Amino acid sequence: MWTLIVALILIGLLLVILEIVFVPGTTIVGLAGVVLAGVGILFAYREFGNETGWYVLLGTAGLTAVALFFSFRSKAWLRFANKSAIAARVNEDIAITVSIGDEGVAVTTLKPYGRAEFNGQTYEVKSLGDYVNVGSRVQVIQIQGTQIIVKPLN
Repeated sequence: MWTLIVALILIGLLLVILEIVFVPGTTIVGLAGVVLAGVGILFAYREFGNETGWYVLLGTAGLTAVALFFSFRSKAWLRFANKSAIAARVNEDIAITVSIGDEGVAVTTLKPYGRAEFNGQTYEVKSLGDYVNVGSRVQVIQIQGTQIIVKPLN
């Protein structure tokens, strides 16, 4: 029975560490680990009584803390981390080719954000809360930093 208890706790601990360090956000792996460790602790209480159950519970908690400490200290997750960065910005060059009063065509539906084409270039735009269908004519009414605000033309 000890073999089963130890196996359940160790597999549960391994799954919890995998969840926290390598597969964050999935929840299923960590939840399965907590359930397995809990079942192992429950078996210890049921088969060997309260005193041994408490020792197993405290030992599992201590082992979990030590394992997590060394998992984070080893920085093993860095091998799996995405280190690339997006250098581009939305509408970087709007000051050069788009100005207030320019007319264009909605390339996507604006609800209120979408894309529109002005002077042969496509830009991210925002309407003033209006729903604008694809292919509708729009006019630039304001430029705030890199945000182009448009209104539909009737």
